[in-house]
Amino acid sequence: MPLSHLQKACPETAIVLGSGLGSVADSLGIEAEVPYADVAGLSASTVPGHAGRFVLSRLNGKPILIAQGRRHLYEGLSAYEVTAGIRFMHTLGVRRIILTNAAGAIQESMAVGDLMLLTDHLNLLGTTPLLGGPHFHDMSEVYSAEWRAQFLEAAARLSLPLHQGVYAATLGPQYETPAEIRMMRTLGADAVGMSTVPEAIQARALGMQVAGISMLTNWAAGLKAQTLHHAEVVSVGQAASANLTALLKTVL
Repeated sequence: MPLSHLQKACPETAIVLGSGLGSVADSLGIEAEVPYADVAGLSASTVPGHAGRFVLSRLNGKPILIAQGRRHLYEGLSAYEVTAGIRFMHTLGVRRIILTNAAGAIQESMAVGDLMLLTDHLNLLGTTPLLGGPHFHDMSEVYSAEWRAQFLEAAARLSLPLHQGVYAATLGPQYETPAEIRMMRTLGADAVGMSTVPEAIQARALGMQVAGISMLTNWAAGLKAQTLHHAEVVSVGQAASANLTALLKTVL
């Protein structure tokens, strides 16, 4: 499908899907699809569970742009490069964006398979997509409180557990050590992952409204007797994506 189809649709809302959550796009319906490689400055992710394409869907007749998969810093890219998709979506007319991810649960009142709304984040990546100039953007409210209220109301109507918490972003690709998880818990983190924060920073710098949702696919290191595997992360994400789809449909 040509890129012009996305441009003509002028979507105002976009969703970025994390590891194992690609089936959400299929559930919403696919009107058109464009591989990342067809967009200047973008390329497909090298990580299993990330399809690497833009999908155009519609809800109640309104276009919804879906980024099925993302690039990560640990793939050898800069923060500016991994957020190229955010800037591209902005040129199409996107003004609000939902960033989803697979994350490890740190807060033990939560459970594997649950969803967590991001209230804030800890940028432990050591970088930002805004490097290169005095880009002093306010980050007092990265994740829209107004939008969070709508998600919480929708979750209540669906009788769907929906937590709220702080997301810590680490570089990866190795998983965190138990000592690092203890540090993050002390800093106030409720979940940990390897994405989302650069995208959220870039989106806010462009004036977008941002929501963040973590699918808690595993316990963080040291909290349970376990060995962490990416295949398990993808598997849990796939199994629980129906809840995310229902939540997105209700809110959007």
